[in-house]
Amino acid sequence: MPTYITLLNWTQKGIENVEDSLDRDEAGAEVVESQGGEIKDVYYTMGAYDNVVISEFPDDESYAKAILKVESDGYVTGQTLKALPEGIIGEFPE
Repeated sequence: MPTYITLLNWTQKGIENVEDSLDRDEAGAEVVESQGGEIKDVYYTMGAYDNVVISEFPDDESYAKAILKVESDGYVTGQTLKALPEGIIGEFPE
């Protein structure tokens, strides 16, 4: 399954309700699972982003439905990176 790296930031609403973030994480995991996805890792981070989520989904459409639902609750905004395996590049021509 394709891998997606999601860089999340809490919105003002999210930071005002930070004490509920673990419950929101669980709710987000349910959304992911409802679209056939699986969360592989979640990190709370310091720096430009508040969270990094690594997940797998059957396809781009499933991922898009899940992230739109999660973001529509108004607690986070995100950027998506679709991860490609290292071997995809192969050998470069000389």
